[in-house]
Amino acid sequence: MRNVDAEDRAAVTAGSAAGRPAGPELLAGRRRRRGRVAGLRAGAVAGGLAVLVPGCASMPDHGEIRQVKASQGVDSQVRVFGVPPAENASPSDIVDGFVEAMTADDPQLETARKYLTEEAAKNWRPGSGITVTSGGLSWASVQSEKDPQGPRFKLSGKKLATVDEHSAYQPHTGGGTYGEYLQMVKNKDGQWRIATPPGGLVLSESDFQRIFKPVNKYYFSGSTLVADPVYVRQRTDPETRMDPMAQTVTSLLTGPSNWLGPVVTSSFPTGTELREGTKSLTYDSQNGQTTLRVPLNGKADDVAQPQCQKMAAQLFYTAQDLISSRLDRVELLRSDKSSLCGVTEAAASTIAGRAAGRYHQYYVDNDARLVRMELPTESDEVQRRAESVPGPLNAPGFRVGSAAVSYDEQRAAVVSEDGHGLHVVSLTTAGQMPAAVLTSRTNKLTTPSWDARGDLWVADQDPAAPPLWLVRGGTGKPEKVEVAGLDGGRISAVRVAPDGVRIALLVVKDGRKNLYIGRIERPERRPDGPGAATDTAVSVRELRPAAPQMAEVTAMSWAPRGRLLVVGRESGGVVQARYMLSDGSMVAASLPGATGLTAIAASDNEKDPVVAHSVDDGIVWLPLGAQWRTVAAGGKAPVYPG
Repeated sequence: MRNVDAEDRAAVTAGSAAGRPAGPELLAGRRRRRGRVAGLRAGAVAGGLAVLVPGCASMPDHGEIRQVKASQGVDSQVRVFGVPPAENASPSDIVDGFVEAMTADDPQLETARKYLTEEAAKNWRPGSGITVTSGGLSWASVQSEKDPQGPRFKLSGKKLATVDEHSAYQPHTGGGTYGEYLQMVKNKDGQWRIATPPGGLVLSESDFQRIFKPVNKYYFSGSTLVADPVYVRQRTDPETRMDPMAQTVTSLLTGPSNWLGPVVTSSFPTGTELREGTKSLTYDSQNGQTTLRVPLNGKADDVAQPQCQKMAAQLFYTAQDLISSRLDRVELLRSDKSSLCGVTEAAASTIAGRAAGRYHQYYVDNDARLVRMELPTESDEVQRRAESVPGPLNAPGFRVGSAAVSYDEQRAAVVSEDGHGLHVVSLTTAGQMPAAVLTSRTNKLTTPSWDARGDLWVADQDPAAPPLWLVRGGTGKPEKVEVAGLDGGRISAVRVAPDGVRIALLVVKDGRKNLYIGRIERPERRPDGPGAATDTAVSVRELRPAAPQMAEVTAMSWAPRGRLLVVGRESGGVVQARYMLSDGSMVAASLPGATGLTAIAASDNEKDPVVAHSVDDGIVWLPLGAQWRTVAAGGKAPVYPG
């Protein structure tokens, strides 16, 4: 629970004792005592908020009501309610109160609407989008309060990101600012009100993270499910009155985000929604099984079972992170409440193309050989010794610099120690070392990466060469891949996501390494003469920053649930390894400290431990709930299949 300073607490107590709310008058008095300049909102504001404690599941009927400052990041477990405008409040106090009330939890944001004119309150659509600012908002009068047209104020702040109508987060880079004007008028009762509110919500970063939480919804690319990260409210949505689960499922049914939409599809028929009147989704546990039942409208009543199973798989993976206990089954219901279909965890995993078993972990040892091992899941289990991989790489002579292993662990793509050639070799049969499928003029090929389709990706760091290459099936002729938005940057590392439609790129520009995610677009095959077909060019589109909080990123890997595992540092900070949400919105979790990490690898299977290379300790691994342990004193370039 957040501490409230003594002056805040005293102001609330004094207001209650006097029989009046701790509203604008008390806050204005505190501002004067603290020597703050009225008219600049940098955190505390005149409108105020009331926080009811403790009450998470229901409204408490007793306990302390506390005045808080929105931009101080109130604990997400407390309820925050706005204070309505005071009688004869000044235009500046109305602006204060409205900005503060936008952060409230009251239904329909009713308190915030009380600061607006009747027409503006009716037309305001806070769900149309969100602007997230770094720190608080400031505002200043740009017109005299005595002006017959009514005073006018400008809201401004450092723009951090936007959240669109599909609830998708988009980081804003380049140091831009947010600015919007609020026009004040007097209503029929002679009270000042805002006639031109912002188009959507405007929230500080701390308020945004208190009110909203990240979730993944899932769509198909071929036979593979792809995570599409969005944000939903921590509690009931003020506009729809839906709980977080219903909000998330509604977002899933609406369709993918604009960024991911071009490369994924949904199995739900167009127009499918939750059954009318559904505001919450509940799950029950019987005989040790937890089942989520989702009632749909009539658009889905007549779908065939194979399609219904895919719909249920999308819902299963979307819902599982929102349920604190294990989810065993999802059941879809027709509009008449009869069962449409259902899937268990095992069935959903099969439909989604998820790996059932664990992977080997690979790295390059001190003798420049590719070796593999299977690490235990717990720190007290016996650690197995590494062994050379079978096949041509086991023969003496060839020295490996870096490697990538296909998801079926049947083939390896290796770059020679000098960085000159890329070779694809079998891991199941012996034979001669094959010729390189790609060579670099300047010996600067990056570590390669396999995608879920069995295609191979690698970058050439030669400034005069195409930045990114694709080798279809690992055996075809290398194809140049257009990467839109590099703007003169050079790719120094490549990792394709397990879903095969997103690619993470470390890009060096102006001496710094920054992490971006791009969307892989593979146009449909087109005919090219009788009986023939030619693939159109594959491209990477709409690069977006994946770790804008980092001053520099030095290594990265994809991790379970569509996240990224990143090694880097914030401005003025030390190098750390941490999980990042793939939309660049926030740090999901940090790993225990490890010095000198230069490479890191995570598996799409959550049972596999993280492995890394440390300049101090060699190849290291991280058991669940423990500290880093050494695998091998030497070695480099640890990888999992992918």
